[in-house]
Amino acid sequence: MTTRSRAPFYIFVFLLIAAGIATAVWRHVEMGVPWSTGEQRPVWMIEARVDFEGLGEPARVNLHIPEQPPGFRIITEQAASPGYGFAIIEENGNRRAEWNKRNVSGEQTLYFKAQFVPDTDSGEQKPEQKPRPQPEFWEEPEATAVRELLSQARERSSTPESMTRELIRLLQPGSETQNTTLLVSEDNYLPLMVRMLNHAGIAARTADGLRLEDARRRQPLLPFLQIHNGEQWLTFNPRTGEQGVPENLLLWRQGSESLLDVMGGDDSRVSFSMLRQTVPALQLATMEANDNGLGVLGFYQLPIEEQSMFRMLLLLPLGALIVAFMRIVVGIRTSGTFMPVLIAIAFVQTTLAPGLIAFLSVVAIGLLLRGYLSSLNLLLVSRISALIILVIFITAGLSIIGYQMGFNTGMTVTFFPMVIIAWTIERMSILWEEEGAHEVLVQGSGSLFVAICAYLAMDAPLARHLTFNFPELHLVVLGLILLMGQYTGYKLSELRRFTPMKAYD
Repeated sequence: MTTRSRAPFYIFVFLLIAAGIATAVWRHVEMGVPWSTGEQRPVWMIEARVDFEGLGEPARVNLHIPEQPPGFRIITEQAASPGYGFAIIEENGNRRAEWNKRNVSGEQTLYFKAQFVPDTDSGEQKPEQKPRPQPEFWEEPEATAVRELLSQARERSSTPESMTRELIRLLQPGSETQNTTLLVSEDNYLPLMVRMLNHAGIAARTADGLRLEDARRRQPLLPFLQIHNGEQWLTFNPRTGEQGVPENLLLWRQGSESLLDVMGGDDSRVSFSMLRQTVPALQLATMEANDNGLGVLGFYQLPIEEQSMFRMLLLLPLGALIVAFMRIVVGIRTSGTFMPVLIAIAFVQTTLAPGLIAFLSVVAIGLLLRGYLSSLNLLLVSRISALIILVIFITAGLSIIGYQMGFNTGMTVTFFPMVIIAWTIERMSILWEEEGAHEVLVQGSGSLFVAICAYLAMDAPLARHLTFNFPELHLVVLGLILLMGQYTGYKLSELRRFTPMKAYD
């Protein structure tokens, strides 16, 4: 009997690993993508998504876009809307992105993406002409209330900035003064303040900003107040009176011009997604993607929502490598083949310690309820279905309890895979009945140990950076997994059986 040569297999694995490493090195050398995260500057990719319902006629969509927001510098701008004509129009100092199409019907989605790099030297451009306050007219009894409030604010201030802060304090809905109650409502709070400041001789306007948080989707704009003190525009939080633009805030719109205009469509809305990236990687994806063949392998041209999804999915091969090593080489027994990877993904969302507590709580309560289901002599399908429902109730209960106690862990416990946990509880219960509690403890603790090891590897900043910016390195991971699949030797956990033989040496 002849044995089949393994040479072609090893050649294939070698070529696989070599291709992954060579491509990653080429990306680093030719395109400047660094190996470590510490060498890069942060860059924010902001994506504006416009949705509307076409009416079967020509459509024109007009979206306000920033020119030079304070504290940021624009690197690139692009639109992703197939079938539409696109242009950036500048009128009277305002920049607007405009889409046009001859015939539009049904649900439509348009994307505008821009990259912003934090730049402390970047300030707002001074207007060519000094802004003038807009005259306002008030009818009684509002006119009397406005005069009294402005008089109080003027007496307690000496500059436009201090008067603005004092007026914000006086107009708080909770102040419960007669004048405030007459003028202020939840809908007109900010417009009323702008009108009163203009009436007092201080040029004022509204502004909308985005609070920058990594991998956030469908975020709305937050309203802010701006006044001109004679030299420059100053930004205020209209609720707290805090002056200045926060470090994590990007002012998308400054002024009274509309944010979104849609002609030829109904039910229009705009939302924003954002992703924190690095300068070289983004330059690769946006500026040089069309100049080289490797640009198609990157993920930066995808919408922000898909990028956030792939950022998590690309960690799975690393977790699979850890599980394969622990099971094949080390010999750790786990409950289920790749259950530890799914638990590790959940730990990435919940963090380790809270995730462990939540997971153990769900499994322990599930085992108790599974014991009751066993006494009902249900069929397997019915028992698993009932167990899935019970697991959902358990996680919901933990979420409510965590929220009431002020912990965020209860809210993130829903990241655990419900069906897999239900099957794990079922397997552990059967294993308990057939093999005893010791075997359940061995496999359960083995699963948690492997999950923790996978979590530590997947949650490392370097691993996140390499898996997303160098996707070709997954070829190396694949080659290592294939090599471990050929391993037939002793597992490390089995070597303790040969310890007594040392006495005969």
